[in-house]
Amino acid sequence: MKIECKCHGVSGSCELKTCWRSMPSFRQIGDILKEKFESATEVQLKVPPNAKPVTKPVAKEPKLEAASMTYHDMPFPSKSGSRPYLVPISPYFKPQTDTDLIYLQSSPDFCEKNDKIGSLGTHGRACNRTSNAIDGCELMCCGRGYKIRRERVMERCNCKFHWCCYVECDHCSKEVEISTCL
Repeated sequence: MKIECKCHGVSGSCELKTCWRSMPSFRQIGDILKEKFESATEVQLKVPPNAKPVTKPVAKEPKLEAASMTYHDMPFPSKSGSRPYLVPISPYFKPQTDTDLIYLQSSPDFCEKNDKIGSLGTHGRACNRTSNAIDGCELMCCGRGYKIRRERVMERCNCKFHWCCYVECDHCSKEVEISTCL
């Protein structure tokens, strides 16, 4: 949230000032989230050597599923320095801050077909060989390479709009290059 103000008065003299809180634009929020996503760090839960699990009667303990359990819910004593903590998987990454995006499990490999997760893989998929973005052959083909084939396609061309109410076009053939992942 940021504070925005507007002045009211003769010739902008600011005799009266009105201020309000406003959210950043949707674009700014999206840019921030994208930047955080691209710099997210994989972490693991580290249990200190002096931490001893607390044993409690099972009947009184509510059943928590692993997905909904936070580290504060885990049965460890509350003595200082004995709680589990998160550390980066790689020693080359900086420790995360409260505003960093972190994750505990890597994403599945979508490059190869995997029926278990519903991934069709990228073999035989069309890609853009001139792009460096997600649709580019280098990324989409997962470094396996790609092949280029030339194909003749028919498309509409020389279209003319006739007043009320139709468009008339010629059909032209065009040769295009189609890149597909190996």
